[in-house]
Amino acid sequence: MSFRKYQKVLAIPRVLPATLFMFVAGLPLTIMTLTLSLHVLNEMGRSYFDAGLVATATALGFAVGSPLLGRMMDRHGLRPVVAVCGALSTIAWVLLPLVNYALFVGLAFAAGLFTIPTGSLSRQFVASLVPEDQRRPAYSLTTMLMELSFVITPAVGILLITAYSATAVLLGIGIWRALSYAALYLLNWPIRHPDEIVAVTEPARPKLREWLNARLISVLLISSGALFVMFGTELALIAVLRENGELAYTGYVIAAMSIASIAGGFVHGIVHRSWSLNRLAVTMSLLLLPVVFFDQVWWWLLLALLPTNLLCTPTLAASSEAIAQLAPAGVRGQVMGLQDSANRMGQTLSMPLVGFAIDSLSPAMGFVAAACGGLVLIAIAALCKLLIAKSTQTG
Repeated sequence: MSFRKYQKVLAIPRVLPATLFMFVAGLPLTIMTLTLSLHVLNEMGRSYFDAGLVATATALGFAVGSPLLGRMMDRHGLRPVVAVCGALSTIAWVLLPLVNYALFVGLAFAAGLFTIPTGSLSRQFVASLVPEDQRRPAYSLTTMLMELSFVITPAVGILLITAYSATAVLLGIGIWRALSYAALYLLNWPIRHPDEIVAVTEPARPKLREWLNARLISVLLISSGALFVMFGTELALIAVLRENGELAYTGYVIAAMSIASIAGGFVHGIVHRSWSLNRLAVTMSLLLLPVVFFDQVWWWLLLALLPTNLLCTPTLAASSEAIAQLAPAGVRGQVMGLQDSANRMGQTLSMPLVGFAIDSLSPAMGFVAAACGGLVLIAIAALCKLLIAKSTQTG
């Protein structure tokens, strides 16, 4: 292992400022749904169902918008997309506190739809700036920072909402994102390497069946499975601690999980040879299964969750690296947008399915449901890869 791998990556021109900027620009994304939901509950006085509908509309907007905006960047470049979508997204965020509930749902969808996908754009910068043999530490670093944002921002967001209001935080998010879009427009970092062929017209773009192949679909499904496991784990954790009357310790357990994930990502980025994406995802899911036996005391639960969380960041980093290798330069933005959509699919599926297991069986069985859901998606990925490969050979 050598810490110099990170030093070499950060020494590449524009990598350090681009990485730090995208981390800062993406901070509000982790509390968007929470803030919208609390505005509906507190300021509008609506029900939890209404808040959930807004959260669903926002998630749907993100899922639809990420590949579409990525495709637009592939065709027109970074600046035009940032200018148009940044303006529309900012308008949506500014109007949100001023409208009734029906319009609020529509604007929440629009806010998600036109939000520049910070995660996929950050991965595009890495793919364009960093040579392929140095991308593992680069993607590990961006994923570690993403994990860090999930630790910092929700806590700060709750403090701000408590001190002021969800409405004030909504306006703050809009201003933060507007300033980020303006800076991104001025900085205009490359989304393709100079040596890559730039596809500027539709006929020059690779055909869908040429790049949406078995390997890419498999990676997208595995990435979705990883997010299913992660978000399902958090839901099961909260359910167990609530059942035990230990909800006050939630922050300690989640902090330990995040530290383990960041530590695992750090090691993944510096080892000479890491595990494959399949092995990382399967092992992460399997390590979650024994947690069902450690639900009696919060610190037992904390210790039991550390092994599976050590593999969270490495799995996400490995999936980003695999996507970058498989995506042709002419459709890279669209493919990385599809990865964002796949991740949201895993996140969205995990909540009701793991929640059903918690309600029907027990809170601890939520961990089993999260692990099994991830394994099912990984198995579907392997099956799709096998079937598509066979049909290609037959054709």
